[in-house]
Order: sequence, then C-alpha cells, then structure tokens
Amino acid sequence: MFFHKQELQHHAKPEKADAVYARKLQEVLGGQYGEITVAMQYSFQAWSAHIPGKYRDLLFSVAAEEFSHVEMLATMIAQLLEKAPVGAVDGAVQSDPTIAAIVGGTDVQHAIVAGAGPRPVDSNGNPWQGSYITASGNLLADFTANANAELQGRLQVARLYHMTDDKGVRDMLGFLIERDTMHQRMWTAAAMELQEKGIETMPVPDKFPRDKNYLDASKQFINFSDGANAADGPWAQGPVTGAPEEGDFEYLPAPNPGVPMPAPTTPDPRFYGTTAKNDTVEKVTAKVKDALHRG
Repeated sequence: MFFHKQELQHHAKPEKADAVYARKLQEVLGGQYGEITVAMQYSFQAWSAHIPGKYRDLLFSVAAEEFSHVEMLATMIAQLLEKAPVGAVDGAVQSDPTIAAIVGGTDVQHAIVAGAGPRPVDSNGNPWQGSYITASGNLLADFTANANAELQGRLQVARLYHMTDDKGVRDMLGFLIERDTMHQRMWTAAAMELQEKGIETMPVPDKFPRDKNYLDASKQFINFSDGANAADGPWAQGPVTGAPEEGDFEYLPAPNPGVPMPAPTTPDPRFYGTTAKNDTVEKVTAKVKDALHRG
C-alpha cells in the first residue's frame, strides 16, 4: 500500500527560473542512475526478497525515500521552468549569441509536451527505461549494484552542484549528496555483513558447482593489453580476495595459445534471396564457395 503525504523531505525551491539548468537536472531524475531508477530498483529488489527480516525492510524503506527524492527533483524542475523563457522573438537568436545558447540548451518538450513541467527522461530527452533496473534475487549481487548506483548518482549530483550558483538549487543538491553518502555506506555495510555472516559470499552465486579442471582460471589475471602495470595490483598477486584458502592470485603476462575456430556454419537457402526455391543446402554451399573462389 502506498500513501502520499503532500510534504517534501527537504526544501526544493530555486532562487530564479532557469530552463537550461532544468534540462541538466533531468539527468538525475530520469537518467540511468537517476532517482527514478533507484526508487524502482530497490522496490523490485524488495519484492524479490524471499525471506522476511532486516534486509527486506531495508529495501522497502530506502525505496520509499528514493520516491521522495523523485518528488523533490520533479518539484525543483517545475519551479525552474516556471515563467522561464520558452522561446525567442524573431531575429533574436540570429542577432544575440547569448540567447541562441540559452534557447539551444533548453528541452523544448518541457514546454511542448509537459506544459513547463518535469518529464521521466534524461538530460538528452531519452525516456527512462525499466532496463536500468537490477533486481536479481541475490542480495549480495543486488546490494553491490545498489552501491554502484549510489556512487554514480552522487557523482552526477556533485557535478550538477558545480554547474549552478543558485543557492536554492545548491541547498537541495547538498542534501541529496549527503543522503547518497549515507546510501553508499549503507549498501556497502549490508554487502559486507552478508559476506561476514556467510549468508551470501563471493563469487556470486557462491553455491554453484565448480569444475575442478578450471579452478586455476579463477585465480589468474591474464593481461590482454600491452600495458604491464596491472601486474602491480592486488588482483595479480597475494591471497585470493575473499577466499585465501584457495591460494594466491597468479599473473599471466599474455593469454595462453588459443584453439582453432570452428568452420563457418552451413548457408541456409531461406536466407539467400537469389537462390531458386528448389536449391538444396549443398547447392547453396557450392554457389557460395564458387563465388568466394572467383572473388
């Protein structure tokens, strides 16, 4: 059950209208790492959590907070668009480079489609997509994905903070930055606890039967680049992360010799518009081989 209370978690009021900045702010509303994504991601993860307890409650709680952040950003964007210029008088764009830059930096669909309101899109107008959501049913995989979402989201909000001098906008973004800080720490702490308690551990999934013939491959850093400095990292030497009982990482300066590639697949007459209806696979194969030989 959802119940909406007409209050904001934090102030969302700009000092002045700014349609160009409203478009920029769309990124952290409807972009891949925006608030719509994390609100829906945490909700679906909660619905996919098959056991009751603190992890499921955590997901539901933070999902609800993220919906409040959607509302804060949508409210801010609407106010940034309020009474903002949505066009230019005839000739102004040609005669004034400043006006041209402003008009060119606005999202015209804010006015045409949304009536000077926010939209569920990113800063380039790309619609928000459900494919942004990660909800696997594995808590460790999901909590790790959540930490990444908060890392990317906080990075984008911090960049947007430096793109405006509006004190009202900065006040809201400053609050969101600190909530993202908490959420980064929270998901990291939850993921670490899962591993420490052995509820879910690395690699994910941890109960998958492993082929003994390939166990060495799980410890080898194979250098596929001409840069050699990756050998200095903890992923190329020392105890295996999270599984010291399996030994040490190994560094391979180059891939092992490969194996022969299979022969090309047999042509299918259905995929060749120039073949006769009674052509067999063998006839088509012969035609292709002959054309390649002549070519």
